[in-house]
Amino acid sequence: MSKAQRQHRITALLEGHAVTSQAQLTALLEAEGLDTTQATVSRDLDDLGAIKVRGPGGETVYAIPEHPVDRIAPEDHLRRVMSDWVADVNHSLNLVVLRTPPGSAHVVGSALDRAGMSQILGTVAGDDTLIVVAAEDIGGAALAQRLRVLAGLD
Repeated sequence: MSKAQRQHRITALLEGHAVTSQAQLTALLEAEGLDTTQATVSRDLDDLGAIKVRGPGGETVYAIPEHPVDRIAPEDHLRRVMSDWVADVNHSLNLVVLRTPPGSAHVVGSALDRAGMSQILGTVAGDDTLIVVAAEDIGGAALAQRLRVLAGLD
């Protein structure tokens, strides 16, 4: 199972269960035949932007915000997402094109959107391609270089 598929399954489990710990989530995944570690679950929860919220009984449970754009991703999170998922970076005028594995462009787009970078006006994600619109004052070439560095490609 791919990382994207596992994260999709984690999202479904969090929506259907009151998950209070990473150990509980790992056990739920194992019950579905997905052998994973707590460290992997921890990284997946971070990638998904999961947070702990107080449930109806007062217990804290994991949840994924409906509007993750409101959460600003720290630079180390962005760097990890970029290095995990970005395979290539190109540019033209004020556009930057990022290539990812199939089904992964939205992960990178979400991380960039949450990063709150003033140099980025917006992103449009397809299946394996992400278009990033650079602010006019920075341009595509400079933004592409910054994204290459974040992805560990330079």
